Amino acid sequence: MADEGDVLTDLNLDPAAGANGADTRPTAGFISQYIKDMSVENPNAPAVYQWNEQPAVDLQFNIGANAVNEEVSEVELKINVEAKTDSGALYLIELVYAGLVGIRNMPEDQAHMFIYAEAPRILFPFARRVIADATRDLGFQPLMLDPIDFNGLYMQRLQQKAAEEAAAQGGDAPAGDA
Repeated sequence: MADEGDVLTDLNLDPAAGANGADTRPTAGFISQYIKDMSVENPNAPAVYQWNEQPAVDLQFNIGANAVNEEVSEVELKINVEAKTDSGALYLIELVYAGLVGIRNMPEDQAHMFIYAEAPRILFPFARRVIADATRDLGFQPLMLDPIDFNGLYMQRLQQKAAEEAAAQGGDAPAGDA
């Protein structure tokens, strides 16, 4: 039986992987996550605390990824929130919440899906908490963002891209004509 130190340091869990530790199993996971950039503005304080109007909240988000090396990518979840009334802006929050993702031995299409669908799904609850804390710290009710179906959005984007490519290759012929 191995002592506790051996269990924590021996990451080769598959004895069939070989004596040199070469493991060809697909692997993906987070190395780290962090706030990369954040801006919080309360441009009309203290007057804003006297307004009684219900604010309109504009939420925008985007996903970006940058390769750090062959096996590590930085995934960025960019969220912009602006709350306004007829009297003016209540607050503006711009957040870039990022994570370093390690991917090894994974087919390109699966790695792409992990980076653009699964990684944002994992990052989102943490970014949501940052937004809620920021609105609370501004003196407003915490803004609880609704969950986002990143996998559904990813699949929708793939279908849109395939349709655009098919239209570009097919010219101006209407659909259904052969």
